Amino acid sequence: MTERITGHTELIGLIATPIRHSLSPTMHNEAFAKLGLDYVYLAFEVNNQELPDVIKGFRALKLRGWNVSMPNKRLIGNYLDKLTPAAQLVGAVNTVVNDHGVLTGDITDGTGYMRNLKENGVDIIGKKITIVGAGGAATAICVQAALDGVREISIFNRKDEFYENGKRTVEKINSKTSCRATLFDLNDTERLRTEIADSVLFGNATGVGMKPLEGQSVIKDPSMLRPDLIVTDVVYSPRQSKLLQIAEAQGCRFFNGLGMMLWQGARAFEIWTGKQMPVDYIRSLPFLADDTKKGSASSAR
Repeated sequence: MTERITGHTELIGLIATPIRHSLSPTMHNEAFAKLGLDYVYLAFEVNNQELPDVIKGFRALKLRGWNVSMPNKRLIGNYLDKLTPAAQLVGAVNTVVNDHGVLTGDITDGTGYMRNLKENGVDIIGKKITIVGAGGAATAICVQAALDGVREISIFNRKDEFYENGKRTVEKINSKTSCRATLFDLNDTERLRTEIADSVLFGNATGVGMKPLEGQSVIKDPSMLRPDLIVTDVVYSPRQSKLLQIAEAQGCRFFNGLGMMLWQGARAFEIWTGKQMPVDYIRSLPFLADDTKKGSASSAR
C-alpha cells in the first residue's frame, strides 16, 4: 500500500455504523492495486448526527466518492446535489460520486443482489419472493426485483420507524411496475409462514444477525423454511448468520451477503473510476474464498 500512495492519490471512503467488519476496503484496494489505479479506500464510523459535518468535510477535501451503509442511507440524500432515478425511486443512497464538486447519489444494492442470484443460476423472474426489511437495502432489493420482472413480493417489517417507508415502497412498486407488492407486520408469524410457503425465495434484508444483533434471526421457527426454498441474507459478518444456520439445517440452498457486496461494489467501482472491477481476480482472493460463487452449505460463511 505504501508503495502505491503518492501526492496524487485520490481518497474514496465508506461511512456507516458499525463499519469495522466491512470487507469493502479490502475489496476495493485490491482492485485498485490490480489495475494500477491511484486511489485508496478507507472506512469511517459515521452516524446520522455526524453525517452533515462529514459530507461538508468530504466535499471540502474533494473525495472522489464514497459508499454509504446503515444508518446513513436514507438521510444522506438531503446533503447531496443530485440523485439518480434509481436512488430517487428507492429513497436511499449507497454510492456517492463527486464530479468537480457536484455530489450525485446512486443506489447499487438492488442490482448487486439480483446480479448475485443470476451469477449463481437462481431465476426469480416471474415468481414470488418474501423479503424482511423496509430500510435502504431492503427497499433497493425489492424495487430492483420488481423492475427486473419478479411477479410478487411480500414485504415484512416490524411496525417501527421503517414501516411507513415500507408502505411507500409498496405504493411505488404497485404504481410503477407490473409487480404486486404487499406489506405485512413481521409480528404476524402465521402470515409470514403462509407467504414463505408460497414463495421461491426468502430473504433477510435487515441488520438482524450482525452486531449488535449477532446470534438473532428474523425466523424463529425452523419449520418455516423448506428444503427447496432459496434463503438469502444481506449480512456477511459473521459469514453464517443465525438465519443461514437455520437454513442449512433445513436443507435450503442459501447465500450470505458477500455476493451482493461484491456486485454492488463492482458497480460503484465503475461509477468512480470508469473501469470494470476485476471481479474474477477479487473472487479468487482468500477473504472472499468461494462464498460469492456458490450458494450451498459448502460455501456458507
